[in-house]
Amino acid sequence: MKDKVVLVTGGGTGIGKAIVELFAQKEARVYILGRREKHLKEVSKKIKARYAVCDVSKEDDVKKTIESIFRESGKIDILINNAGICFESSFDKKTVEEWRRTLDVNLLGPFLCSKYASKYMKSGCIINIASTNGINTLNPLEMDYDSSKAGLINLTKNLATVLAPKIRVNCVAPGWVETEMTNTFSENFLKKEKDKILMKRFAKPIEIANLVLFLVSEKANFINSSTVVIDGGSY
Repeated sequence: MKDKVVLVTGGGTGIGKAIVELFAQKEARVYILGRREKHLKEVSKKIKARYAVCDVSKEDDVKKTIESIFRESGKIDILINNAGICFESSFDKKTVEEWRRTLDVNLLGPFLCSKYASKYMKSGCIINIASTNGINTLNPLEMDYDSSKAGLINLTKNLATVLAPKIRVNCVAPGWVETEMTNTFSENFLKKEKDKILMKRFAKPIEIANLVLFLVSEKANFINSSTVVIDGGSY
């Protein structure tokens, strides 16, 4: 990873933060893209990464940000589409605004970032961070989120098709992960969810980051258009 130019969206917290820190340890040149400058500053100072305030759902924002990064770095090797949002509300109270914002960030964002980053990638990898919610986990309170992640898994296959053979595109689908968001649920609810997992615990962000690191490495050169589930064995 030494001197590889890596773009990570939503790299200020949670899984994205773990990915950013791991790639920085491997001496990659990391650029963090996100909307919350406070978090971006904190992470970038800690690991000496660069950051750019960018709303991945806005095409002009994405285009200008990625062009600026390319002018500064001279290349782009890896893109990790990690930015995502989730709104919980019942079916009868779910709003059009929630649907649109969720799809804009979780699905349109990865498309836009892939569209503009791939223009500057002679080779390399794109990783989309989806969720097991996009495969077989149904949560009526998050139907917009689940739908966006299912779409991202499909987008992965389409991107892999159009960008092959020079760029590999894969998807990582985590189950429950210990993040700031997890702590908002009750202990009783979390215990029930852990009991559904064969490992009897949630994943740590670094475990997701380690999988991403493997998928962009030369060891995974023949893995393409795939979705890798990392959920501890859930049922």
